[in-house]
Amino acid sequence: MTHIVAGILAHVDAGKTTLSEALLYRSGRIRKLGRVDHGDAFLDTESLEKQRGITIHAHQASVRCGNLDLTLLDTPGHVDFAAETERVLRVLDYAILVVSGTDGVQGHTETLWRLLARYQVPTFIFVNKMDAAGADRAVALADLRRRLSDAVYELPMVASDSGASDSLPLIEIAQWQRVEDAENVATLDESAMDEYLETGGITLARLLTMIAERKLFPVFFGSALKLEGVDEFMAGLETYVREPQWPAEFGARIYKVSHDAQHNRLTWLKVTGGTLKAKALLTNARDSSVPSGGVPSQPDGGTVPQSVWQEKADQVRVYNGAKFDIATDIPAGSVCAVTGLTHTFPGEGLGMEPDAESPSIQPVLTYTVLPPDTDLDALAERAAAARTAAAVASEPEQGTESDGEQSKNAESDAEAAVPLAPAFDDLTLHKVITALRELEDEDPLLHVVWQERLREVHVQLMGAVQLEIIQQELHDRFGLDVVFGPGGILYRETITAPIEGVGHFEPLRHYAEAHIRLEPGAPGSGVQIATAVSENVLDRNWQRLIMTHLGEREHLGVLIGAPLTDVKLTLVAGRAHLKHTEGGDFRQATYRAVRQGLMELRAGVSGRPSAAEGQTDAEFVKEAMSGGVQSGDRGSDSDGGAVTTGHAGRYGYCRVLEPWYRFRLEVPQDMVGRAMSDIQRMAGTFEMGDDAGAGFGSGAAASTGSATDADYAVLTGECPVSEMRDYAMDVNAYTHGRGRLSCTFAGYRPCHDEERVVREAHYDPEADLENTPDSVFCAHGAGYPVKWYKVPEFAHVEYVG
Repeated sequence: MTHIVAGILAHVDAGKTTLSEALLYRSGRIRKLGRVDHGDAFLDTESLEKQRGITIHAHQASVRCGNLDLTLLDTPGHVDFAAETERVLRVLDYAILVVSGTDGVQGHTETLWRLLARYQVPTFIFVNKMDAAGADRAVALADLRRRLSDAVYELPMVASDSGASDSLPLIEIAQWQRVEDAENVATLDESAMDEYLETGGITLARLLTMIAERKLFPVFFGSALKLEGVDEFMAGLETYVREPQWPAEFGARIYKVSHDAQHNRLTWLKVTGGTLKAKALLTNARDSSVPSGGVPSQPDGGTVPQSVWQEKADQVRVYNGAKFDIATDIPAGSVCAVTGLTHTFPGEGLGMEPDAESPSIQPVLTYTVLPPDTDLDALAERAAAARTAAAVASEPEQGTESDGEQSKNAESDAEAAVPLAPAFDDLTLHKVITALRELEDEDPLLHVVWQERLREVHVQLMGAVQLEIIQQELHDRFGLDVVFGPGGILYRETITAPIEGVGHFEPLRHYAEAHIRLEPGAPGSGVQIATAVSENVLDRNWQRLIMTHLGEREHLGVLIGAPLTDVKLTLVAGRAHLKHTEGGDFRQATYRAVRQGLMELRAGVSGRPSAAEGQTDAEFVKEAMSGGVQSGDRGSDSDGGAVTTGHAGRYGYCRVLEPWYRFRLEVPQDMVGRAMSDIQRMAGTFEMGDDAGAGFGSGAAASTGSATDADYAVLTGECPVSEMRDYAMDVNAYTHGRGRLSCTFAGYRPCHDEERVVREAHYDPEADLENTPDSVFCAHGAGYPVKWYKVPEFAHVEYVG
């Protein structure tokens, strides 16, 4: 018996769940063929899925066909839930990509294809709805080869038990539907070509290897709703899949966390080595040869040095739709849900398995959670008025001193005009945050944040459909009614020069000082944490504590208060007191060191801040903030290394980053001029031609074929999300429904209108008391605050430089 875990993926409405239903029906697993539009599909187990007719969460089912034991994972098809689909890909042996025969390869289909390439998942393709008017097999096959890969071929049908035999047969030319296909498939692999030239055919073993290595993608045609081609597809799966070989050492990959009707926390995982037994003691502890990766502290890949946990797997469940069986042990290669684990997270590895890398699909919009009686229209109007007031206040004033005072008053009025959203009462607020934390436990990309400065709850979402689902889940599962404010762009901040930040915390009978070096990181690297301090200088336990504090929170930038990213934080010096230092002291010192470094970077100071002869550090920083210091005004430090300071830009060495889309726009030839003009207006870049395989993570697959159809032109490029987020509606309007726009997340880039974003944020880093850059020193038996720009003069530990 061949045991395989396969996921079924598709663009929404391509017939993915219908194909799952057909596979279950034809294999005898269900007696009645359900339908998505009737709300009785076997794998649509949740009420919301039945109401909306879409898959929201991944579901498991078991299919047996001849010698094949298939665990089927039905994944969401809507783009708003693509993150759930991506998490499933790590546990798949094979994937089934469903493509609509009438609509062809769509934007989200290409996104899924690139994800499959990134995670190196062997893929079978099923072209559905071939019974519909307008469906053409030749056209569909050409579209697949042009948009996805030229290695898509129909394979010959052989005996169903051939894949299980010891001597796999030779598939001769006569068995192929088209003679030229055998030769074309042979050209995809050198070993296959040798077999073809020597024997006039290709062995089944070689085809299995080519499929497993993603050199060949079998394609099947049919209609899942009418059960046409389903039997042939099942026979093809049985023939052309092979079971992976699993090691004896225990390992598991966690791909999902959920809660059942009794609020039991379920950890969904795939065993990738050894055996998982019920009541077994599981832990995230591992030897140094396996990278743990840590617990994600933010969606872009920053990590927290994770604490070791050890918990018992109380119950091991094997699900089949909404029902489950309780198992005593699970062999390698199987998928199950485990109760009793409270510290796990999607993407975590257990045993020999490392944690997952940062996901390719990330939310780019942030929403405010508001009470249900909020007038959203009035709130939007007040926000627009505040932006107008801020723009007026920012215009340069020339004239008398009184004119300058009027400008300051106008700016104060603009800050006062920032709308205050209605707030929850304390009890409801606690319930809302608790409920959102449970949803965040299931989907870490929600990233629920309590903004103390604004007294608001913020969540990160993929789009409007996910917003509606979260709103409905809060109502159905927790009895809470909320609304969401207008979606805003999820900005981030970074730095462009290194700095050594200092934090000192010394109230009476407390003591800690930390020196943190902030350095620019590679784009997409998130927040990296390291230490470069000898244990002779600072004990290991204090270093570990500082590392934990660096990773336990989301550090905010000093321009708009957005999360910090693409930066490396290194502990370079520190000091503790044998008697007075407590654990919380280094927390305060660490937080203040990061903020103090950011403030100096904003002031235009970089490197090691040491004052010039006859000048204090505070005087130098103040001069830098006023623009009076230029690069190179300071000499060399005591070590002979150059110290660079000065204004690198309007905001020193701090930068605002914004998310960008990678897009593919297909419009009629006579409207390509309008499309080009729009992209240029939106500060985007483009090229003519189909670049469907350009850059999606590390596993991008190249596209082949011509760039344009006869009557259509294709533009590919990149554009800020803030400009393109609603452009699909414009494309539909000016092309009268004939244009198609598909967008994927392309990462964070420098903000194209940084000045406006900073102005509208109204963020004062020194007024943010939760993230203060100032330090606390002690004299005459009492602690006193020291402003961030004076901290270098008072610091007890010398700068490392």
